[in-house]
Amino acid sequence: MLGAVIFDFDGVITDSEILHFRAFNKVLARHGLELNKKEYYTRYLGLSDVDCFGTLIDEGRLGVEKAQVRTLIQRKTRIFEDLARTDGSIIEGVREFLDMLTSARMPIAICSGALRAEIELILEDAKLRSLFDVIVSAEEVTRGKPDPEGFLLALSRLNETVVAPITPGQCIVIEDSHWGLKAAHAAGMHTIAVTNTYDAEQLKAAHRVTEKLSDLTMDDLTALCR
Repeated sequence: MLGAVIFDFDGVITDSEILHFRAFNKVLARHGLELNKKEYYTRYLGLSDVDCFGTLIDEGRLGVEKAQVRTLIQRKTRIFEDLARTDGSIIEGVREFLDMLTSARMPIAICSGALRAEIELILEDAKLRSLFDVIVSAEEVTRGKPDPEGFLLALSRLNETVVAPITPGQCIVIEDSHWGLKAAHAAGMHTIAVTNTYDAEQLKAAHRVTEKLSDLTMDDLTALCR
C-alpha cells in the first residue's frame, strides 16, 4: 500500500542543478579552480556542499584547510540565492503531480542535499511550500546520499504527522541521480527516476523511469507498492 512520496529537490522539483554548478565555480574561481560541466555532473552533483568541497580538498584539487569549508559554503549559498531569485524555476509537470498527490491527501516530503535556506527560498517563491509536510535538508543529517539516513529521517518525521505508521516499503522516492536511488534502496523504499539530469540508461536502477512527473497517475504509484 502506498503511504508517502518523498522527493529529492534539485533536478526533481526545480532545475537548479546548473545554478549549483555556477555557484560552486564562482567560489572555486577564487582558489584557481574551475570544474567543467561533465565532471561536475559525473562526480560531484549528488554530493552535499560539505561533501563536495571536502572531496575536492581530499583529491588535492582545492588547496584550503577543511576548517574553511563552512566559509566556502556560506559564500556559495549567497551566490546560489542570488541566482535562484533570477534564474530558478519549477520543472514542467511538477505542479500537476503535486496537485494530484495533495488531492489524494498523500503525505509528501523532501529529502535533499541542498541547504534548507535554498529549498525554502525556491518553494516560497513558487508558492509550493505549504504542500510539503516535511523537509529534510543537508544540515539535518551527518551522512549524505548515497547513505539512507536522510530518507529514514524524512519517514520518521512523516510518521509524526499521521495516525497509522508508514513503513519504508510504503514509500516512493523520486530522484534524478544514482546517488539518490542508491540511498532510497538502502532505506528499503521504492523509486521513480526522472530524466531531468541523466538519461534513462544511467537511471536503470530505479523501479520506474519517467520523463515527466505529470505523466504518472495514482494507479502507477500504488502499483509500485503492491
